[in-house]
Amino acid sequence: MSSKIFRHETSYRAFITSLVIFGLSYGLYKAILDNYLAEIVQMTQFDRGVSEFFRELPGFMLVFVLAVLYEFSAEKIFKTGALIMLAGMAMQSIIPPGRFLVTCAVFVYSLGEHMQFGMRSTLALGYSREGRGGAALGIQNAAYQFGTLAGYIVIAFVFGFMSGGMRLYRPVFIASSTIILAGFFITLRMTDNSDHEHTIASRFYFRRKYFKFYMLEIFYGARKQIFFTFGPYLLVLFYGAGPMAISILFALSAVATFIFSPVVGRIIDRFGYKIVMVMDTLILVIVCFFYGFAHHMFDMNTAFLVCCVNYILDAVISLASMASNVYVQDLSDTPEEVKATISTGVSVNHLITILIALFGGWIWQAMGIETLFVMSAIFGLCNSAYAATVNAEKDKAA
Repeated sequence: MSSKIFRHETSYRAFITSLVIFGLSYGLYKAILDNYLAEIVQMTQFDRGVSEFFRELPGFMLVFVLAVLYEFSAEKIFKTGALIMLAGMAMQSIIPPGRFLVTCAVFVYSLGEHMQFGMRSTLALGYSREGRGGAALGIQNAAYQFGTLAGYIVIAFVFGFMSGGMRLYRPVFIASSTIILAGFFITLRMTDNSDHEHTIASRFYFRRKYFKFYMLEIFYGARKQIFFTFGPYLLVLFYGAGPMAISILFALSAVATFIFSPVVGRIIDRFGYKIVMVMDTLILVIVCFFYGFAHHMFDMNTAFLVCCVNYILDAVISLASMASNVYVQDLSDTPEEVKATISTGVSVNHLITILIALFGGWIWQAMGIETLFVMSAIFGLCNSAYAATVNAEKDKAA
C-alpha cells in the first residue's frame, strides 16, 4: 500500500522505519516525564509551565536554526536533529534531578525533536506521489504513533509489574538514549532525494500568500499547548495518576491516533483540507468543557475517567492539523518552498505556545484549571472560524 502513496525511488522506507524507532524512544520518555517532574524534581504547576516554556522555545528558535542550516537538505537536518535528541536524552540520564539541570536537558532534547518535527511533514510530502500528500502525512503520523504506543506499553508494564518505583526513571532515560542512537543509524540510509532544491537562501520564508497558514498555526499552537502541557499534569497533580495510569492513557491515545491518522489523511485527500480544518471545532469545545469542569459534575473517580476519554478525543481531533500542511502544498510552487514554509510555520506556532506555557501554570494557580481550558476552547473556535476563509486559488493569487 505504501508503494502506491510514496515514490519508489525515494528513501521512504528508511524514513518510516526511523519514525517508528524515534517514536518508541519518545514514548518511553513522555510516559514518565510528568511523573518524574512532579515526584522527583518536585515541580509545581508554575514550575511546570516554566519548564515547558524552555521545552517549547526550540520550536520558536527553529526558523533561526534552519536559517543557519539552509544549505542542508531535509534529510541532513532530520539526521542532525537525531544527534541533538541523543545529547539531550543522555544528559537526562546522568544529571542530578535539579530543576535547572533537568530543564536544560529537556531544552536540548526538544531542540533536536523540533528539528525533526519540522522536517517530518516536509519529507513525507517530498516522498509522496502526486495527489497523495494527505495519505503520506497520515502514514507518517501513524508510524510515529505506532512507536510511541510501544513505548507507552513498555512503561505500563515496567511500572505496573516490576518493583523499583522511583529508581526506574533513570534506566528508562538510558534505554531511550540507546534507542535514539539506533534510529540515527537507520537515518544514515536516507539519501538526499526529497526533491531538495536550493531555491530559497533562507528559512525565513514569509510570503503574503501564506498569511492564513501562519494565523492557523498561531491558533492551533495556543489550543494544543494547553492540552499537551497541562492535560497530563492535571491528572498527576489533581487526580494523583501514577506512571502506569499515565502510560496506559498515552497508549490508548496512540492507538486512537494510529488508527485515525491514515483515515484523516484520506478524508483530507477526498473532501479537502478546508472541511477538515473547520469540522473539528464542535468536538473540541465539548472536550475542553469536560476536561476543565468534570470535577464539578462527577465524583473524583468518574471525573478522572471523563478527563481520560476527553484527552484521547483531543489527540484524535488534533490530527486535523495535517490539513494545513496540504494547504501549504497547494499554495507552494516548489518542494523547497513547502519545506521553508512549514519550518517557518513551526516557529510561528511556537511564538504563542511558549507564552501559553509560561503563563499557563500561573493561570492555573491563580484562576483555576477551568479558565485554562475555556481559553483552549476559545482558541479552537478562532482556528476553525479562520479556516473557513481558506481558499487556495485566491490566496495564491494574493
